[in-house]
Formats: sequence, structure tokens, C-alpha cells
Amino acid sequence: MNSIIVVSGPTASGKTALAVELAKRYDGEVISADSMQIYTDMDVASAKATPQEQQGIPHHLMDFLDPSESFSVADWVRMAGECADDILSRGKTPVICGGTGLYISSFVDNLRFDESECDYQFRDEMRRFVEENGAAALLEKLREVDPETAATLHENNVSRVIRALEVYKTTGHTIAESKRASRAEPSPYRFIMLTLDFGDREQLHQRINRRVDEMMKAGLEQEARECFAQQDRPTAAQAIGCKELYPYFRGERTLDECVEELKLRTRQYAKRQLTWFRRDSRFHRIIIRPGDGLNEVLEEAIKIIEAENSPGISE
Repeated sequence: MNSIIVVSGPTASGKTALAVELAKRYDGEVISADSMQIYTDMDVASAKATPQEQQGIPHHLMDFLDPSESFSVADWVRMAGECADDILSRGKTPVICGGTGLYISSFVDNLRFDESECDYQFRDEMRRFVEENGAAALLEKLREVDPETAATLHENNVSRVIRALEVYKTTGHTIAESKRASRAEPSPYRFIMLTLDFGDREQLHQRINRRVDEMMKAGLEQEARECFAQQDRPTAAQAIGCKELYPYFRGERTLDECVEELKLRTRQYAKRQLTWFRRDSRFHRIIIRPGDGLNEVLEEAIKIIEAENSPGISE
């Protein structure tokens, strides 16, 4: 059976560095599982690995799509499968790395997505509904027809809430029902699933705050300003790292206030990521403790991989 390593966890946890080291050790290539890193231009906001951080390891599904274009979970699952097959065909190990839990779980569960047509008029209607009534009211609308899916989504994830409502409208079935039906075929791959976690939440918060400060030094303000000027990029407009600075560009808040808001929103996002990965018992949790560096995390990851003794992965 083919084997794939998965490295997941919250933002600023050190996933990229670990994935690169594992790819170096197991002759692998990285497949990005980040819903924002697929887009061009948003290098700083999405924390794409720099060429120096990639260390010569090929990275796939990163920096290839204009932010004005639409892209679905189904698109990512299909492309990730194509990448994994290509990497495996060359005798190498795919290392999936990212914090978008929906991408990772959909791929691991081998979900087959329905072919329901897009209803752009309905999407526009729902966006206007949000503008008039708020995101919480939209989530409540979904809860009325699909409480199971609604329980897994945050009200701020407007695009996914709208998609769930759209699937119900166009097919008469909920996304939850569709997912259960689509799991009939087991995955052709064997997965070794790792997730980075923290015993001390404040440790992660400090990492996030430092990350945001580094992003500002790396040019986040200019990148966000360019997104702000391009109104035809709704996806970019919703990206954490961009939208928090828009009040500054509009003259409504100071830059420092917006940066503090960005840190808060990023910490909240990291909490949702932790919740997602913790509830899936298939992930091996690697707890990062104060004082732990990459070497300690890598050592623990290697122990887990070796203990799995997965076919297709060797020294």
C-alpha cells in the first residue's frame, strides 16, 4: 500500500520546517494543504515557504491561482491526488503539509464530491443576506436544514456556509449526507498523520504574535494594500492578514490597532485549527513544550513514523 506523511497543526506551529526536514529524510516532496497558499501574490499574508525555507525540496499546489478565480475543496482533492500519484510513481514520499483541515480530511477520507451545478445567483443572494443580517444569521439558516454540517463550521467561514446551503438547494441532500455516501471507496493510500499541538496555549500565542510582527516587517502592509485596491478578488479580501488592515486604509483605525486585531484573529483561527485536528483520533499529536525546537519535534515525528513501519517509507 502506498504511504503518505501528513503534517498538520495550527498557524505558526512550525509545520513547514518539520515537513521539509521529513521530506529530506524520506526522499519526499511537499504538497501544500493551505487554502490561501494556492493563490498568487499573497506570499506574506499566507506565510508561503520562501525558497530558503524550502531548502530545495519541491513544493506543490502553492502559488498557482489568481485570487480572482474560484477554487473548491473538490479541486484541491483532485489535484492533491494527481500530485501524490506522480510523486509515488517516481519512488518518492508525498508529504502533505498545511492547516486547512477540510482539505486534509477530505483527501484522507477519499471523499467523492457531488457534481451539483453552481448557482451563482443563489450565492449572490446569500452574500446580500449576510450584508443585511450578519454571518451568524446565515449559519442559523444552514442549521435549520443541515445542523450536522452547521456544527462543524464557524460563522466567519461564510463561503463554506453558503456552499453547504447551495448543495442542499441544488441536490436536495445535505453535505453531511453526501459525505457519508461518498466514503464508499477506501483510500488507495496509507497515511501517517501527524499534528503539532501545544500544552501551553500561551506559547502558541507568543509564536503567532511574533509571526505577525515578522510579516509586517516582510511587507504585509503593501501586500494587503494591493489586495484592497483590487475589488475583483473576493477571496483575497477575506484572507486573514489582509482584511484586518483594511480599516487602516480607509482611515478608520490606526495601523497599530489593525495589527493587534490581526494578532487576535490569527489566535482565534489557530484555536479553530487545534479543535479540528484534536477531534480526529487518527492524528498522532506531537506536543511542543517550552524550550522545544525543531530538533525535538523532528525526533518525535521520526519515532512515530518508524513505529508505524509503513510500506514504502524507508531510511
